[in-house]
Amino acid sequence: MLAIARAGVHVLGTREPGDAAGADEIRNLLVNGAPERWDAISEALLMVAARRCHLVETVWPALDAGRWVVSDRFADSTTAYQGYGGAVPLDHLAALHRLVAGNFQPDLTLILDVAVETGLARAARRKGGENRFESKGREFHERVRQGFLEIARREPQRCIVIDASRDAGTVDAAILAAVRERLGLAV
Repeated sequence: MLAIARAGVHVLGTREPGDAAGADEIRNLLVNGAPERWDAISEALLMVAARRCHLVETVWPALDAGRWVVSDRFADSTTAYQGYGGAVPLDHLAALHRLVAGNFQPDLTLILDVAVETGLARAARRKGGENRFESKGREFHERVRQGFLEIARREPQRCIVIDASRDAGTVDAAILAAVRERLGLAV
């Protein structure tokens, strides 16, 4: 995001769920507690409620003001986690997305791909205690990973898969190359 800002673009970094008052409250419900706290349908409903808050209060006003928005997660994450991981029918999730966002979608989606074991090990080193999803087990996360890869296969015009198993500098360079190529940004 810093490289985009250095290129003279007004950019806002956000995350989902969160970055709007109601969305932050919903985030707390989703990322804390026991893995079985919510079933996949309840998670999906909470996610799209948080997304709607995020869009209305944060994303759309920033875009209207001429800013770029870089978000850590969006609708593809709901498809991967609650759809592929939790078995909520994909057409139901697509309908929920249309309800809260219409036809709105990112211009570019970067999917940072890493082996499940590596991803879970990295998550375990994070501070903050938000580990409800990480507690769902290897099989769940493999379904999620395969879901993200399927999304990328279905939508290659929008999605780029980045090999995130490499060192941080190499991954950063791959991200910048993708932004340059797809969005025409001189970073």
